[in-house]
Amino acid sequence: MTRWSLDQGDALAVLPTIEPESVDLVLTDPPYNSGGRTQSDRTKTSARDKYVSGDAQHALADFVGDNRDQRSYTAWLGLILAHCLTAARSGASLLVFTDWRQLPATSDALQAGGWLWRGIIPWHKPVNRPKLGGFRAECEYLLWGSKGSIDGTRNPVYLPGLYSASQPRGAKRVHITQKPHELLVDLVQVCVPGGRVLDPFAGSGSTGLAALQTGRSFFGIESNGHYADLARQRLSAASA
Repeated sequence: MTRWSLDQGDALAVLPTIEPESVDLVLTDPPYNSGGRTQSDRTKTSARDKYVSGDAQHALADFVGDNRDQRSYTAWLGLILAHCLTAARSGASLLVFTDWRQLPATSDALQAGGWLWRGIIPWHKPVNRPKLGGFRAECEYLLWGSKGSIDGTRNPVYLPGLYSASQPRGAKRVHITQKPHELLVDLVQVCVPGGRVLDPFAGSGSTGLAALQTGRSFFGIESNGHYADLARQRLSAASA
């Protein structure tokens, strides 16, 4: 029996089809919908323009759905996380990536979705750029929540409250917003051994690779056809 599956489609359409209380960890990196001070800025800016340095020369596929305004982003993500809560078992954890701009909106969506907010985990990015007259933007964040109380005896791990890891570079980078593999491998440890990990924004399948490597199973959802195909290729290779 395969240890992974991935559906191509809109997360809001696919999530209600998941068996309730069948997931032990939701680990996801939703489109941040960050940057751009006005609606016009957001509409004109593609994900590639926002997240890939102009001098990087990456030929990475773009994706849509990253131009919502603040209110629609909060409402949309709240719906997504509410469906994830239904799919999660009692005591399951949620880890959702965000940046400083969307941290307040993401925390609102987490709580509106019914999760118990447990904390913020900073992710330090060693590769970053200085800002003249100010501070480097060298951190993103993970918001941690749970479905009710957590029974630590089922998974007695002690995990850091701060991580430092660089995003893949060069040929290893296959997605615009790809997260470091070593970071994801550590994060999935919060899932019970042999448990099931859900990522409703699977991208190129990096969360799934971390889940499989650590003995968990994986279910992903990805709306972009290019990245859904790429994720399947990577997951197939990892489970061969």
